[in-house]
Amino acid sequence: MPWRRFPLILLCCAASAVAFAQKPLDLPPVSPAVPAASSGPISLSVVVTDKAGHPIRGLTQADFTLLDNKQPAAIRSFTAHDLSAAQNDPQTLILLIDDVNANFTIVSTVRTQIENFLHSNGGKLPIPVGIVLLTDSGLSEIAPPSAEGNALASVLHQKDGQLHSIERSSGFYGAEERTQISLNGLGSLGKELAGVNGRKLVVWIGPGWPIFDNPNVSFGAQQQRNFFSGVVYLSGMLRQLGITLYSIDPLGPADSASPRTFLWESFNKPVTKPTKAEPGDLSLQVFVAHSGGTVEVGSNDITGAIEKCAEDASVWYSMDFDSQKADSPDTWHDLAVKVDKPGVKVRTLNGYYAQP
Repeated sequence: MPWRRFPLILLCCAASAVAFAQKPLDLPPVSPAVPAASSGPISLSVVVTDKAGHPIRGLTQADFTLLDNKQPAAIRSFTAHDLSAAQNDPQTLILLIDDVNANFTIVSTVRTQIENFLHSNGGKLPIPVGIVLLTDSGLSEIAPPSAEGNALASVLHQKDGQLHSIERSSGFYGAEERTQISLNGLGSLGKELAGVNGRKLVVWIGPGWPIFDNPNVSFGAQQQRNFFSGVVYLSGMLRQLGITLYSIDPLGPADSASPRTFLWESFNKPVTKPTKAEPGDLSLQVFVAHSGGTVEVGSNDITGAIEKCAEDASVWYSMDFDSQKADSPDTWHDLAVKVDKPGVKVRTLNGYYAQP
């Protein structure tokens, strides 16, 4: 499965207390990995857990209520999925090592802990796992999806030479560069996963890219339109390809109290129009939360965090419904899935941009 760079969005902001010259923000010609957003059926992957985070099995369609913009929506089809029942439901877990936003030492630790995960259970993985690496050169595949964990760990160990310290501009311009590479990488990942059947769980192991929430950072109306277009495109791509995104911050407890770690929560409310769009709306953790995944921070146990994300593959529910048409393009619709059981938590896609 070849991996190609996919120039999705070049995020350029102007900044500085002294005032940098403002740089233009351009979206390259769109070569979408998936069809353009349109009205029609939407498929949801739904995870239901108890208060401790353990998956709840045995639910039926009668236990679920789906709301589209707070109005009940008819569930067209429903399936309960359970790996313990040996159901052959196609799922793939992709582990993405972020060599752009973390230093060499951190990335080396990540590699070691991924190997620990792959060796667990005697190296027999419940679903196929693939490993990819994000560097300045874009995405590259370390190992294609396989359920043979020991073989995957061996390949990863031999690829240690690919991990390296990246030298780039420091300060604002270095942060800008990392953001561009990261967003390009996310778009490229979607493009390649378009050919993979079934549900995809993508675990991005890295602290995420800069958010640029700074009073010295400025951007104009055209830049806001580009931010908004990027949000609409990437969120639509994740939805249409059946990708649930997860993030694991490998910086551990030392970084858990940093304002940077939770800054993304200020942008967790869906952006509804270009005039409200900011760079933070394109942050990794916001896409994670909106796709129904989890944000893992504050622990050095990367192996355990991967196992926690992978547990979402053990028990889940899928349902289809008809999206609503909108009067104008890219109209945000909130989605909510409720379960008629006490003390449960539901995670799934939190909305979509409706089209005429």
